[in-house]
Amino acid sequence: MTTGSAGSAGGLSDQALADSWRLAATALSIFAVDPGGLGGLLLRARAGAARDLFLDALAAALRRMGRRRLHRLGGQPSADALFGGLDLGASLRAGHPVRSAGVAPLIGERVLVAPMAERLEPGAAALLAQALDAWRARGAALLALDEGAEPDEAPPEALRDRLGLVVSLEGLSARIGAVPIDLDAIDAGGEALAGVSSSADDLRDLVMTGAALGVGSLRAPLFALRAARAHAALAGREAVGRDDLESAVALTLLPRRRIDPTLGAEGPEHAPDRAALEPQVPPEDAEPAEENTDPGAPGAAESLIASAAASVPEGVLAALEAAARAAARSSGGAGAFSTARRRAGGRRGRPLPARPGPLDGRAPLDLAATLSAAAPWQTLRRQNGLGVNRNVGDDAGPGRRVIILPSDIRLRRFAERRERAIFFVVDASGSTALARLGEAKGAVELLLAEAYARRDHVGLIAFRGPGAETVLPPTRALAAAKRRLAALPSGGGTPLAAGLREALAQVSSARRRGLTPGLAVLTDGRANLTLSGAPGRAEAAAE
Repeated sequence: MTTGSAGSAGGLSDQALADSWRLAATALSIFAVDPGGLGGLLLRARAGAARDLFLDALAAALRRMGRRRLHRLGGQPSADALFGGLDLGASLRAGHPVRSAGVAPLIGERVLVAPMAERLEPGAAALLAQALDAWRARGAALLALDEGAEPDEAPPEALRDRLGLVVSLEGLSARIGAVPIDLDAIDAGGEALAGVSSSADDLRDLVMTGAALGVGSLRAPLFALRAARAHAALAGREAVGRDDLESAVALTLLPRRRIDPTLGAEGPEHAPDRAALEPQVPPEDAEPAEENTDPGAPGAAESLIASAAASVPEGVLAALEAAARAAARSSGGAGAFSTARRRAGGRRGRPLPARPGPLDGRAPLDLAATLSAAAPWQTLRRQNGLGVNRNVGDDAGPGRRVIILPSDIRLRRFAERRERAIFFVVDASGSTALARLGEAKGAVELLLAEAYARRDHVGLIAFRGPGAETVLPPTRALAAAKRRLAALPSGGGTPLAAGLREALAQVSSARRRGLTPGLAVLTDGRANLTLSGAPGRAEAAAE
């Protein structure tokens, strides 16, 4: 596939743009035919004209089906918003607790929309996943809008696992025109879906394909089968065929790929040669190969993967794979050198659920949460005479007061991004010091180049001769770091214990400043100088 032709957007050729729009239109049509069966659709696209076109086309398709509308959720859905809970405003007006129904009554006639799904806290994502599981029989469906600007930003894995279809609009241009969907075919497909059949061999092929791609979820092959049935219904077929399976793999399994089966390795950096994925045509004089009639044979999965991957534009598949791997990393726990962690703070950042606590000035009062905690107890407190001062006049009367006790106090919290401090501890001793220093200098310069965007600090500790020193304190200043690195000396003995002790001191200092520290030690491990500077390999190794 050629890229970067004149007039292309985001590095995609006109043909790639058209192919991407057709793939997005196919996903949209499949979702409109069977939204409840597929659980939902994950749309990776930042706000813009291309996404607006897609959402407008989806809304039109759902209206055509006559039973669905879009309903936008708040940024961080709560249990009350989903399953119902206390309506604070109505309770204060009525003078008694009034409960809201949440969005449960809308299931079956609305598609819930979760904006900025990549920013969902794990707790909110778990609530959404729980809601989809609970309402699945009633046709629950979710449209998750992934607006992540970086490859490592992705919705939590618990939510992605419940969304059957994955679509990326990254690099697409609105100038390509309206999304090419057939509303009549969608209407007819919805009516015909119940009559479309699939075989056990179809499901077995999809399960084997998912295993070959490293997809760990068992929901994914089931979603793929639902997508294949919907694709067949759109085409007017009564049974799932080869084309339907290929489209289902391209929209459900390939975006979740963790392994490239052609190389047996993980990661988008091992992406296969696109030409190798194209169907191979044998020479005319070649003898016909013996046909493999076993649909569950390993060749069935490889063939489906090759055909599906060849139909997906290269840039689109790479973006989806990066997001899938980011979601898997975030669900499995992050290491010291992964993306920045978050912590609870009281002053800035993204809002977190309020927590009980005293008004000691360290965190601001969350008035709405405090009133919500106090509202259910007002009748009982008035009956017990709590909070009523008979000596103070009140035009509204004591019965209209909101009685708040210390246990009702709720404090505001925010998610603050924890900046990282990465320390390179480099053995600058001996004859191989120049090679190690060259590697360390190159790594530090690369990290510093990304430090501003990633909020990283990078430091350098060198040990040689009599001891260790912090050559470069934690910094994001690239020019200053290069000057310090260029003057770094080398040679002498190896005081490894001194280097590790200096590293511990720097890590402890970084923690006290609220940073998340990480260490990379470059050494051959052959210590020969003690902490006092005296020679002795045995004592130095023990230290």
